[in-house]
Amino acid sequence: MIGGMAVPLRKRLRRGARSLALRVLAALLGRLPLRAALAVGALAGRLAWHLAPGTRRLMLAHLALAFPEKSEAERRAVARASLVHLGQVALEVAALRRYRDRLEAYVSIAPGGAELVERAMARGRGLVFVAGHIGNWELLAQRLSRLAQPNAVVAKRNADAWLNGAVERLRAEGGLETFWREDPATGRRLLRLFKRGGGLGILVDQDTKVQGVFAPFFGRPAFTPRAAADLALRFGATALVVTSHRRGPGRGAGHELEVVELPYDPAPPDREAEVLRFTAAALAIQEAAIRRHPAEWVWMHRRWKTEPPLKGSLASAVPKSRELSGT
Repeated sequence: MIGGMAVPLRKRLRRGARSLALRVLAALLGRLPLRAALAVGALAGRLAWHLAPGTRRLMLAHLALAFPEKSEAERRAVARASLVHLGQVALEVAALRRYRDRLEAYVSIAPGGAELVERAMARGRGLVFVAGHIGNWELLAQRLSRLAQPNAVVAKRNADAWLNGAVERLRAEGGLETFWREDPATGRRLLRLFKRGGGLGILVDQDTKVQGVFAPFFGRPAFTPRAAADLALRFGATALVVTSHRRGPGRGAGHELEVVELPYDPAPPDREAEVLRFTAAALAIQEAAIRRHPAEWVWMHRRWKTEPPLKGSLASAVPKSRELSGT
């Protein structure tokens, strides 16, 4: 029942057919060796450029806002490369079981990053990994779980129940719990995680229906989830901003993670101001990473869709819902 009304039979059949097709496709793609999966993902991305004109237009519009100094040809090249990258991201995740035993080699950590994670875990107050849809965020979480345990990510359920279960199982195999935003038990699970000194990953680079603040992103106010700041301040947890990028253009080159500690005032005189400062600082680190690797971000996302309450304001708090922020 949705809104007190039964879902129409035609819609249920369509959903069932889509879910079955997804299961078959996932089973087939999951059998591919990594290099073959990357080739298939790249092909899917190239096809998407030609077959999805709406997505293409949206990406180019957002790239024009973010990089007005680039030519149209340069922005088109970034958009095409971004779709290829995203196709490869999806297939890297689908084929993860084929190379999980080589994950530490495939996803390296820049010098000093592992030490930051280890010192944060040693403090025993928990750790907030502030991440975004940059590089391969699923492999980022899987790799960090090798350093920080217990470990969890906050995510939003998809409409497809089978897909939710498949993703949850894949994460669990890598030592990652999934805390669903919509689950009433998530609050209690968060408390237990931080009491055990564990790590929590939160994606903060999208405009979603969660509580958030406005912070600058490519020179424009962008509505940004605030949960990372709120949780760090509540538990006194260490905050690390982690970004991912491909190590090279060659197929199978893998990824590298960059880890930056985000200092904050644990007992601020103005808590709301500290949430704003924290969130803006995290977003600035993410923007810098995207500028270095512009083809590795999700340019089709409507990042600036929510208007700030006051035109031109770059930082203000706005509640959208009581849900935690996540994917």
